[in-house]
Amino acid sequence: MRFLECESESRFGVACELLGRAHRLTYKGSVTHAQLVKLAESWLRSRRCYVVLSEQTASSGEVPDVIGWRRDCRSIVIECKISRADFYADQRKLVRLNAHLGMGSERYYFTPKEMLRFDELPPGWGLLEASHKEVVRSVHSRPRSQRSEAGLIAEMELLLASLRRVEVRIEPQTITDFLKWKNRMAEYNGGQLPHGLVPPEQELLS
Repeated sequence: MRFLECESESRFGVACELLGRAHRLTYKGSVTHAQLVKLAESWLRSRRCYVVLSEQTASSGEVPDVIGWRRDCRSIVIECKISRADFYADQRKLVRLNAHLGMGSERYYFTPKEMLRFDELPPGWGLLEASHKEVVRSVHSRPRSQRSEAGLIAEMELLLASLRRVEVRIEPQTITDFLKWKNRMAEYNGGQLPHGLVPPEQELLS
């Protein structure tokens, strides 16, 4: 799997000519939504997103295909679309018609290669394209954060709903107890974590 930066011009940023671009093949055959979601998750982790969620619901009503958060709490939303019909249907959603309500400091559509024209993107949105197992960033999202207070609250609701689902899965253990398992490991090991384990307070610094 490779992640490439495409160098084309857009309204929201300038990219350069990708070396070997002529050798990239347009995706042949059908790519599934699930395949795009998995590629998007991997791409976000490659962008140093420490928490990545896909297709999780919350009371806000928005269900991002994939969303990730960096250490500075900057969020990236990726909407995966496998057809132009899917893309246009997405544009009719309430959260798209009222962009200030949406999640994501950065926002991207992720499609098969050459499915969309750059000028069809909503203001501020970037474009990722799948070519075989490559993820190419063809258009950069607007660098200035697009997330409003309403969007931040929606993200918090999504995270809380996801944490609650985790707690239900691990009951009767609580999330607090689950997160403290490394502390128990240190106790069993004479006050030191076993070799290879990183203290919880250092995980976000790595």
